[in-house]
This record gives sequence, structure tokens and C-alpha cells, in this order.
Amino acid sequence: MNTLKMNDLTENEMAVADNLFHAYQNHQPLQQNDYQGFFHDEDSAYRVQYQLTQQKEEKVGGYKISLTSEETQKMFDSDSPLYGAQVTSHFLQSPAHFTTNQLMDPLAEVELMFTAQEDLSSTDSLADLMKKTTVAPAVEVPDSRFSDWFPSLSKYLVVADAAVGGYVVYGQETATNKMFTNPDELTNVKCQLFHDGQHLKDGAATEVLGNPLNSLQWLVQKLESQNLKLTAGQRVSSGTFLLPEKLTAGEWEATFNCDLGAVKLTVD
Repeated sequence: MNTLKMNDLTENEMAVADNLFHAYQNHQPLQQNDYQGFFHDEDSAYRVQYQLTQQKEEKVGGYKISLTSEETQKMFDSDSPLYGAQVTSHFLQSPAHFTTNQLMDPLAEVELMFTAQEDLSSTDSLADLMKKTTVAPAVEVPDSRFSDWFPSLSKYLVVADAAVGGYVVYGQETATNKMFTNPDELTNVKCQLFHDGQHLKDGAATEVLGNPLNSLQWLVQKLESQNLKLTAGQRVSSGTFLLPEKLTAGEWEATFNCDLGAVKLTVD
């Protein structure tokens, strides 16, 4: 698939992109059953996502990667990760505050976020990616334009809906190769997720394709296969350390080892 094909939508694909954009604007959810069997391949779903992103008329601030664990791939009947483009305004520095009318049906995931300090290439090794990025702790807030979406939404609808992109809240950013001396060290990262002071669950970086740098490398290669590029300044939420929790009202905090720090957000 190339850029020309990304822009070459059928009438039906354009209609789905329009419907998703309207739901994104007015927070009126779509019904999954209305789109059952519509998509038969990933390329079609990515074309819809590409058009949806154009309609937002905002710079792409980066990407989120979904289905980076064997467990979540099985839930969505997939054998590979998926990505979603994220507009700049949906990357927020911790501490962040949300009101319920900003969100539709949100979850909380705990991740590492990488920010490209220069353009990334599909030929970059994991060590190269460390040299070219910063790393930060993050809580991703997946959110879908479809009602009752988790975990029943088809993988093609997930892709079309920008990989159910909502927001990414991130903490202190540090040069990745200063935080870690080699790629294998990232497999030692662990997190804890809290809601209103209650410890909900623990997570580990090894859930993210074995190493979050593998996820970042996958994205760079996937984008290049579509004649797209991960460019300097763009951020990547690389995949969840744990199965998501429903994001309900209150105070949320994710803490990390390896001196990565914490991420905080509130919902009311």
C-alpha cells in the first residue's frame, strides 16, 4: 500500500470515515452492528483511518500501538499489532485533567512513550532507536467512537477508528540511551496502576512484544510499508503493560521502576 492508495477511498469507505468523524466531533457513538462485515482487509481499514485523520485538520502528533500482547491479539482475533494516528492536542503532559464530556467509553492503559528526536527509519536497530528517542512513562486513554466496544469490536473497526485512540498522558521525558544502557534493559520496566489510592494491578514491559522497542520498530516499518514516516517530534505510545481498566471518575496514578517516575490524571 502506498500514499496514493491511502487517498483512494471507495464511496463506502468515505462514508464510514465521515461517520467516524461526526462521532468524534459530537460524541454520539456508532453501533457496531451497522458496520458488521463491512471491512474484509486491513488496507481498507487503514484508508478509512487515514481519511479520518485528514478530516480532523490537526497535525499528527504521533501514534498509538495496540494489540502488542498475545492476550490482546487473541481477544481481537489478530496476529499482529495495529496502529492509530494521534493528533497533537491528544498528547498531554502529566498531571492531566479530564471531564466526562471529553470522553465516550474510555479505558486506562499503562505504557512507555517514545518521542523521535530525528526521523526514524525501518533499518534502525533497537540500539539506533534508543539513540534517536526520548522515553517517558505514560497512561494511554483508549476511547472508541463505537458503543460497548471493549473487547468486542472487530480488529478492522479498531483500525478504522484510529486504533480507538483517545489521549496519551505522559510524564518526564529522558533520552532513552541515558535511561537505559542497552535495549535488553527495557525488559526490566514494571508498573503499578492505582485508582483513588487503591492498587489495581501490576504490569510489565515484556507484555509489549517482549520489549517496547520491538513495538516502536514494528511501527516504523509498518508506516514505511505505507509510504509514511515517523518524523522528528512525533510521539509513540508503544503498547500496554497490562489489560486495561475502565477509566472511571477519580484520581489515577501509574508508577514505574527504573527511575521513570509516575503519571497522574483525574476524571470528574
